[in-house]
Amino acid sequence: MQASVTTLLFVAILAANWPFVSQRLVGVIRLKNKHFGWRFFELLVLFVAVGLLARVLEAQQMPVQPQHWQFYVATFALFLVFAFPGFVFRYFWKKRTS
Repeated sequence: MQASVTTLLFVAILAANWPFVSQRLVGVIRLKNKHFGWRFFELLVLFVAVGLLARVLEAQQMPVQPQHWQFYVATFALFLVFAFPGFVFRYFWKKRTS
């Protein structure tokens, strides 16, 4: 595998799990109770950011191939699979303090 592909996969896995590990919105704004809606919104924003990084890395090595909506749906599904460990940590393993 090329270094750019390995880097992209590593960044995608980290970005997919970030909303479930951090209580901060976009890593900056600290929220007392970050509910699932904010986490999902942050997941969408990070998906777009990783997609832009992938496009930049592709443009460095070859002409960028045009994609259709099926590609974006499939990559978002893969991004959700990458987010599964963070989701399990947040909602199934972590003890809630009430």
